[in-house]
Amino acid sequence: MGGEPRGVKVHLVDGTYELFRHFYALPSHVDREGREVAAARGVVGSVLALLEEGATHVGVATDHVIESFRNDLYPGYKTGEGIDPALRSQFELCEESLAAAGVRVWPMIRYEADDALASAAAIAADDPRVSQVLICTPDKDLAQCVRGTRVVQLDRRARQTRDAEGVAARFGVPPVSIPDYLALVGDSADGYPGLPGFGERTAAALLSCYPHLEDIPDDAAQWQVKLRGAARLAATWVRQRADALLFRRLATLAQDVPGLGEVDDWRWTGPGPGFAALCERLDAPGLRERAERLAARTRD
Repeated sequence: MGGEPRGVKVHLVDGTYELFRHFYALPSHVDREGREVAAARGVVGSVLALLEEGATHVGVATDHVIESFRNDLYPGYKTGEGIDPALRSQFELCEESLAAAGVRVWPMIRYEADDALASAAAIAADDPRVSQVLICTPDKDLAQCVRGTRVVQLDRRARQTRDAEGVAARFGVPPVSIPDYLALVGDSADGYPGLPGFGERTAAALLSCYPHLEDIPDDAAQWQVKLRGAARLAATWVRQRADALLFRRLATLAQDVPGLGEVDDWRWTGPGPGFAALCERLDAPGLRERAERLAARTRD
């Protein structure tokens, strides 16, 4: 991309979300050895559709191992327990298939897929040739990465793009306050509860005056917003401040994940030589044909 003009758009895909979505949306499909492959086929097809729609620079992050450094910080944090084995068995297959398709894949072990997406977004946003970064996931955690209209979230399923104004409209706080918001409200999907009494509206109202946890006064009489049960909320805040700070640490995405490369490395130039064999394994000759047509169009 070194000689390319400004205006390049970078698409960063939440591969874990896509796997879950396709696993529960698609009918079962087993390969010749009886292994479930429908979700992996669906994700590869979805990424090819993104390329067919005009994407040129694409990276896909996955949770190769569900557990991360956050499990060391908080014992209640999410684990791989309870994931359907038929879904879990497709993670490596999906990663292998996307890589063979020529797509840059980041399988996370110590970090989470969300950390890779946040770090890649930071790399792309720092490249003056990039006009926009689209983080393809509806996951609220990634809302903290949104910056104006330059770094946005794209919910491909709902066909909705959320910029900084959209984040504020949805959550009642700007992107920089999303980790603080999640610390107060909690995130059941990630396994931490937030603080008792701090629902979405309460947290948003408080953070609209005090953008970060450190800014919140201990005494409710000093709060510049009127909240029902303010004295009780303040007492909870003082008593569980350490919990809130820990939950914010869990909610804050890393932006220094190593090994992601640079924007130039994420340009799609066509499938690799092993993609045909993988399509045969997936019983999906149509994916090979689509990738070959795309590659021919890219060369023209």
